[in-house]
Amino acid sequence: MAFDIDHYAETSDGVGWADLDFESFAEQPLPEMTLRTLRYMCNVEYHTVCYLRDLLMTPSHKERDVNAFMTMWNREEFWHGEALADVLGRHGITVDYDELKASRVKLEWRDKLGPLRQSILGNIVGADYIAVHMSWGAANEWTAVAAYRRLAALEQHPALSPLLRRIAQQETKHVAFYATQARNRLEKSKLARKLTRLALAKAWEPVGSSISEPDEVQHVMRHLFDSEDGMAEVRRIDANIAKLPGMEGLTILETALRKGGVAA
Repeated sequence: MAFDIDHYAETSDGVGWADLDFESFAEQPLPEMTLRTLRYMCNVEYHTVCYLRDLLMTPSHKERDVNAFMTMWNREEFWHGEALADVLGRHGITVDYDELKASRVKLEWRDKLGPLRQSILGNIVGADYIAVHMSWGAANEWTAVAAYRRLAALEQHPALSPLLRRIAQQETKHVAFYATQARNRLEKSKLARKLTRLALAKAWEPVGSSISEPDEVQHVMRHLFDSEDGMAEVRRIDANIAKLPGMEGLTILETALRKGGVAA
């Protein structure tokens, strides 16, 4: 079924959590390893505006549906960050924009050259480069859905788990857009398939890797996926990616985890 971008734009809304009993965190505080994972997730959600900036430097910004989606996507991801920041705040962990700005400053030239590099490459390749963005986005969102659902299942917390499931539900809409766009564009172009396969196989890393220290990435991946159930989820994600035209046989998430020392 085609993704209805107009319906999505009309119905998009921030995730709600006012009805959840966040006071329960006082009696049932989250363990340190979970708070560490939530901090990572919160950073990723708040950095969506940087990912949006990079995408808008490429031919993607010329596509009406892509533009409309990105606007709503950025808004929804911001509210995911706000919700997670509220949970962290209940545990004495403050997340604010000064901290996020400082983390971006640490990226130094990587943060400055990333958009320029994408702009040059995207404009040289042209419209086929959009397929890379859409496939990359699909991989990230499939991983995000799995991560939120895994953490909800691991914690079984009366306030956190329903919040994470709500966020995951919104992320499934993001998956639907990216995967639909990717599939359509990959089917139409041999060059798009080659470029996308090369990018995913050689450059893709778990979302958040570019803004976090390696030990933080390893902690989150190990926390969520280093188990029999977790690896089964990893293989489901890779199977979804491999179903995209031209991506047969790719195992990008499992490969990334093994390189990072997870599930070795």
